[in-house]
Amino acid sequence: MNTLVKSSSGIQQISVDSMLLSRRKIFIEGEINPESACEFVKALMVLNAEDTNKYIDCFINSPGGEMNSGLLIYDAIQSSRAPVRLFCIGRAYSMGAVLFACGRHGRYILPHGELMLHEPLLGNRIGGNSSSIQSISKSLLEMKRMMNRLLAGHIGRSEKEVEKMTGHEDHYFNAEECVKAGLADEIVDFAKLLEG
Repeated sequence: MNTLVKSSSGIQQISVDSMLLSRRKIFIEGEINPESACEFVKALMVLNAEDTNKYIDCFINSPGGEMNSGLLIYDAIQSSRAPVRLFCIGRAYSMGAVLFACGRHGRYILPHGELMLHEPLLGNRIGGNSSSIQSISKSLLEMKRMMNRLLAGHIGRSEKEVEKMTGHEDHYFNAEECVKAGLADEIVDFAKLLEG
């Protein structure tokens, strides 16, 4: 999507994404995969190179996706020298919820935003011999423990409490429940998204 912008050299057509990036606003939208994770990291690098003191606002509307890609985004956000504020603008499910909940400089959710947490899932069908299936199962359980430990550290809950929040089935949290559970800091309106 493009927009028209007036400047001293006339009227130019600029992509909405470019305009928002120039205002230090980036997005995690759609499925989290290797391509979207790399695009996010590139944008974060550009904004860190410009200024490490100004906030970067990250807006999440995602059904989740691959754990490894999500952990790349997580590592980038956590080690960003510029502070990153996170906003749930719709849904933040699965890995999207983990990324949102792990914010360190503000986690804001719109009144009708929603988070969903669950245990790590296998992306592909299981195949192979019993040894390979056992190895996959062990790896998945290790990933589950690591994700629960990571979440627990960010939301001020014990790993046992996080296990209840993520175990066995999908757990949905509306905006008020997110704040109560420590998954979000504050419910905000659209005006907060426009702040510079």
